[in-house]
Amino acid sequence: MTDNGTSTQSPAPAAGFQNPVFEAQSSFRAVMDAMAHPGSVYPLAADLRPPRPLGPAAGALVLTLADYETPVWLDPALSASDGVCDWVRFHTGSPITNHPHEARFAVFGSGAALTSLSQFPLGSQEFPDESATLIIQIDTLNAGSGPLLTGPGIESGCRLDPAPLTALFWRQAVDNAALYPRGVDVVFAAPGAIAALPRSTRIVLDA
Repeated sequence: MTDNGTSTQSPAPAAGFQNPVFEAQSSFRAVMDAMAHPGSVYPLAADLRPPRPLGPAAGALVLTLADYETPVWLDPALSASDGVCDWVRFHTGSPITNHPHEARFAVFGSGAALTSLSQFPLGSQEFPDESATLIIQIDTLNAGSGPLLTGPGIESGCRLDPAPLTALFWRQAVDNAALYPRGVDVVFAAPGAIAALPRSTRIVLDA
């Protein structure tokens, strides 16, 4: 209510998918392909304009994967944006949590903002699927360079260099893989493309 007695309303959240069924199905197929073939880069053309600093590819992943039963954690830069928080809540129904250990999905606006992977749910031996999935915005996905990846879904080893990422992330990723079947899953979101690093993937540094 303003001083003159008239009511004020917050602006409506930015639009989500223009064709929700088709675009969600297309994004879901891309995620499933990426998870089935770790280290491979898959196109994800998202016709989205989520509030900045959330990008279209990461936004499409959130709209596709999150729902009212999956708490979402946003990194400090994303959570500081009322627009991003409102957009996620409005289009997915997901609660936004400030506690990493409660998150089913965690979204990082930059690979440089990554903290400890182990602060997120790692699942259990009995229920490994209760672990969190991390969605990490990066600038580029460079196939053919970076650490050597092996394991399920990788025929003879491949390399992937999502940039920017710190050396600390890769050391933590090695530790995360050692927890299998526990551990977090990671999906990298670059402009127009995604790639995945499931917890089953083994990582060889300096190979």
